[in-house]
Parts: sequence; C-alpha cells; structure tokens
Amino acid sequence: MIKEVLIVEGKSDTAAVRRAVEADCIETGGFRFDRRTLQNIAAAYEKRGIIILTDPDSAGENIRNFLSKKFPNAKHAYIPREEATANDDVGVEQATPESIRKALSKVRVLEINPRNEFTAAEMVDFKLSGGADSSKLRDKVGAILGIGYGNVKTFVRRLNNYGVTRQEFMEALRNVTSVNS
Repeated sequence: MIKEVLIVEGKSDTAAVRRAVEADCIETGGFRFDRRTLQNIAAAYEKRGIIILTDPDSAGENIRNFLSKKFPNAKHAYIPREEATANDDVGVEQATPESIRKALSKVRVLEINPRNEFTAAEMVDFKLSGGADSSKLRDKVGAILGIGYGNVKTFVRRLNNYGVTRQEFMEALRNVTSVNS
C-alpha cells in the first residue's frame, strides 16, 4: 500500500492506478476543482502526503502546476507520454500497470531552493535541443529520470527543481544515446 494519496484526474485514472498498486486516490475531475475536492486534497496532504499523477498532456500539466503552488511539498510522478498513449488518447488510464508502478518508483519532490545546475544552452550541446530528434531524446531522458516530458525550458526547470544530479543526468543521457547509436 502506498502511504501517500495519489491525485489523479478522473475515475478511469483511479481504476488504472488500482490495477497497478494498492493506493488511495483523489480525483480532481479535470481542472475545475470544487471546494470539497480541494479540502480533501489539503487533508490528505497534511495527514499522509500526496503524489500528483496527472496525464502527460497540457491539461495534466496545468493541474500539476496549480496543485504544486497550493501544495509545495507534494511529490510528483510522471508517466512518459508514449507509455500513456493508446487508442488515440493520452492519459493515466491508458498506461499499463507496469508503467504506473515504474512512474511511482521514480517519485520526485520539488526543491524549495531550486538549483541552477542545468541550462538551456547546454541542452544544445547534449543534442536535447535544436536537433531533429531532440524532442524524442528529451522524452526518453525525462522518462529515465522520472521528470516527464517537456519543452527545453520546462525540461531544464524540472532538472533543476527536482534535484536531478549531474551524475544522474549523464547516466540517463548515456543510456539514451547508446540505444540510439
């Protein structure tokens, strides 16, 4: 049983999570949070902690950002977009139990004082920006690190905000580039 309460978007997400792990979930119902839902999330945050597991799309990112501001010590789990896509739909409900378990094994917490370890400029040097395959490479590195997919600005922010070390980053990059070589 996972100690923290998972915050997901809908009923189908809850069903998918429960096929993967034993966990309590709170559904946001999309971006329109009602007062009761926010109260339930706040209570879970205070008593057990929360893990935000939203869809790897723009709506999920908006929900994640909103909740991160309200609950700064929330944990974050990301399912890679390619592992959450089926039947022309993207979402937690499309992910396999293994993908959900893998995402939950890589939970990250936002750092109160983000570092400036990584820059957008160096992403060009690592071929994670400016190249034909840069987006795919960022997606793969983000999946290994458990920080999800993002454009270069978002990717660098997550590297710095989630405390990814230079060693972790370089190892993930080596894994991805050795596969692509």
